[in-house]
Amino acid sequence: MELLNGFKNPFRSEYKRWVFLVGLVAISHLLFQSFLLPYGNALRSLLLPGIDDSIEGNYGNVVSPVRSGSKSVVVRNTLTINGSDFSTRDVILFNDGNGGGGVGISGRKIGDWVEKGVSNVIFDGNVDDDYAFENGEDLNENAMLEEVIRDQDNYVNATSRIEQVAKHGREVSIGELRDVNTTSQYPALSSMANPTPNAGSSFRSTSLQSDHTVSKSNSLMVVKPGKKKMRCEMPPKTVTTIDEMNRILLRHRRSSRAMRPRRSSIRDKEIFAAKSWIENGPVITNDQDLYAPVFRNVSLFKRSYELMEQILKVYVYKDGKKPIFHLPILKGLYASEGWFMKLMQGNKHFVVKDPRRAHLFYMPFSSRMLEYTLYVRNSHNRTNLRQFLKDYTETISAKYPYFNRTDGADHFLVACHDWAPYETRHHMEHCIKALCNADVTAGFKIGRDVSLPETYVRSARNPLRDLGGKPASQRHILAFYAGSMHGYLRPILLKHWKDKDTDMKILGPMPPGVASKMNYIQHMKSTKYCICPKGYEVNSPRVVESIFYECVPVIISDNFVPPFFEVLDWGAFSIILAEKDIPNLKDILTSIPQERYLALQLGVRKVQRHFLWHAKPERYDLFHMTLHSIWYNRVYQIKLR
Repeated sequence: MELLNGFKNPFRSEYKRWVFLVGLVAISHLLFQSFLLPYGNALRSLLLPGIDDSIEGNYGNVVSPVRSGSKSVVVRNTLTINGSDFSTRDVILFNDGNGGGGVGISGRKIGDWVEKGVSNVIFDGNVDDDYAFENGEDLNENAMLEEVIRDQDNYVNATSRIEQVAKHGREVSIGELRDVNTTSQYPALSSMANPTPNAGSSFRSTSLQSDHTVSKSNSLMVVKPGKKKMRCEMPPKTVTTIDEMNRILLRHRRSSRAMRPRRSSIRDKEIFAAKSWIENGPVITNDQDLYAPVFRNVSLFKRSYELMEQILKVYVYKDGKKPIFHLPILKGLYASEGWFMKLMQGNKHFVVKDPRRAHLFYMPFSSRMLEYTLYVRNSHNRTNLRQFLKDYTETISAKYPYFNRTDGADHFLVACHDWAPYETRHHMEHCIKALCNADVTAGFKIGRDVSLPETYVRSARNPLRDLGGKPASQRHILAFYAGSMHGYLRPILLKHWKDKDTDMKILGPMPPGVASKMNYIQHMKSTKYCICPKGYEVNSPRVVESIFYECVPVIISDNFVPPFFEVLDWGAFSIILAEKDIPNLKDILTSIPQERYLALQLGVRKVQRHFLWHAKPERYDLFHMTLHSIWYNRVYQIKLR
């Protein structure tokens, strides 16, 4: 017995040492992981080391961090989806803990499930304008990303039950997902088959997977207090006045700096000939279709427009996967790029299937979906977004001969996100860029690039809802502004004019709700001058909103190039002021004679048709005006070898 106890004691002491060592390692691991993993979710990584925190993908994937255990996922932003193309196991809804979220597809491309039935994306919700993503997205938009993917003709909601629990911020188990799917009208949703990776892609590389995958470490990056102010939070160091912009445009027209193509094609010669036809066309004295005062030169515009209708052919690249490519957003703040994409891809007059017949080449990506899909919230790092587009241009350059022939000078993009100038820098530098963020200090080239109107579409089914306003005689409010305090300029505006003068209705954010929205619209319909200060960037949807509601826009945004600057005379229907003139705002507006105001308001009503989207495009509407400015700038910059 004594011998047996002699054997037990050493084992007991060794066992205690082993337990102590294991416990120490476990505690150290938990403490270490709590600093590295988001939300201190260390226990899951310790107990379930096989569960990764990211869903890796390649070109076209939704790359999204998952903040959940293996049995359930936290849902904040729910998606309205076409449920017939993927199984329950493929869907991963997530909350990133910072107001963001989305959907991940385990092991397959998002293009596999949106390719068949979904043609449009609609971001719904009460969204304010021009927020700065570098400071974190406006939580209103990402928190209200309902109905994100819907069929073009049929409104499909296969996740209504998930949506209800998501609004309460609680977890949704896989069992609940299965229940929702089995009770829906889409039986394919109840399939629990293993996800099948998509083997076929034009864009697969190790670098893409590593560059665009969201990692655990960079998903935790947060804004540190006392950090250096960003560019959008400070006044510009230099200011280019509207008169200087006019001089730049004239210089560009006289002598284009565009590079000569490596070899001239017959299409180049056709565009080159169009320039002389435009400049030697007949002079128009009285046109029934167009209101001459709102144009720089109505004769040149009309002749150019007619030649565009007769000559121009566009090739739309098929390359690229949804949701970043070929999936237009039709509602909300970034609707301009979506409506153009939808109408361009569906156009049979301008679009050709044979790229050899094309004068211009369209790269159909959504800058909004690029940000939503790839950007890591609060990381303040957009390098992977730019790299993504760089890889895309390198791919089409290697696959087709057209980009390299002109260095992209006959290629164009249409992008409304604030970051588009950064994302398209260098690798798309010679392309024609139609941008909402038309800032001359951020690389916008007057005479080559196109200032794209930023339209806030409230109804995708009826983009003309609430169009129009009261006649000039019934507009009794001198000036009106209401909105969030984005950027450095709007607080200055409110400092000088909020509650200072009964004629100046200068307000802060409007309270949420339908009644508030209608009040906002009625104010614009009843005001003489609608104040359009810049937000985080130079552009603002209020410019087009003012025209939409027939209110004379007062643009206060240094270095902003107004939309369609190459053809429209903005002095005929708007007031453009320097930011330094805010203290004198009322004096400036009251000094405008009534006759001048009536002429401006008439100009607004006449130019309005050029800023409207139509489901079936009409002559001189916003779609055709955008395409014309792209064509017009190409005509005036082309050179032959």
